[in-house]
Amino acid sequence: MNQQMEIVCVGNELLIGKTLNTNAHWLARRATSLGIIVKRITVVRDDIDEIAKALCESLRRKPRFIITTGGLGPTFDDKTLEGIAKALNCKLEINEKALKMVREKYEAYVKAGRIEKVELTQPRVKMAKLPEGAEPLPNPIGTAPGVMIRVKETFLIALPGVPSEMEAIFEESVVPLLKKERGEVTFFEISIYADNIMESTLAPLIDKAMHDNPYVYIKSHPKGEEKKPHIETHFSTTAKNSKTAEDRLGMAIIQLSELVEKNGGRVKLKKTH
Repeated sequence: MNQQMEIVCVGNELLIGKTLNTNAHWLARRATSLGIIVKRITVVRDDIDEIAKALCESLRRKPRFIITTGGLGPTFDDKTLEGIAKALNCKLEINEKALKMVREKYEAYVKAGRIEKVELTQPRVKMAKLPEGAEPLPNPIGTAPGVMIRVKETFLIALPGVPSEMEAIFEESVVPLLKKERGEVTFFEISIYADNIMESTLAPLIDKAMHDNPYVYIKSHPKGEEKKPHIETHFSTTAKNSKTAEDRLGMAIIQLSELVEKNGGRVKLKKTH
């Protein structure tokens, strides 16, 4: 089953270094924890052509999921939906379900005293103009709905750029879909620290452990200096249950630890909080 995902983050602020791309980090961690394989993360400007180009390239690779973040709001530079429409060669149209969501949000703002009256201005209606055939996803925190559209075998999902809104829509509307698609498979991980051994010496030991434990992926992350090596070694696997995962990771950790110690290094388990 195709459980691959690509993430496309939209925003000039990401490319000029004004904003740290925490959305990509959060989505990658969350999707991976659910057993989804994130294959690529792309960042593009607030430009219709750039967005469309990135999506067309992604669609040609046929991942099961493409998630975009950013560009769903009411301002002139929110262009993600236009980019999606161009990529899919379809029109934007007022989606009545999305318009109802937007209207109800502003009605709630009136009741809360945040605004005086409900007025569906052009910028507000803009948030309800979706590509043909798209399904709006409720936004529990903000105003702009998320958007999902099926493109052959790919689910294309557009989420807001505001982290709290993106996370809320993802948890409420996207996680159930991911769980349904991935079945019982879940991601498991653990890290150890290898001290007093250089990464160049550790590398063939990792190769040996991965060869003997084919379902486990091992990656080294140097944390110390060349004169005082301190290397985080990360083990991960996907399995249908925790017992299988623990057995796989345990065998790989024991083997690599023994190899490290034979080569003069020391190993300790990374503490988790």
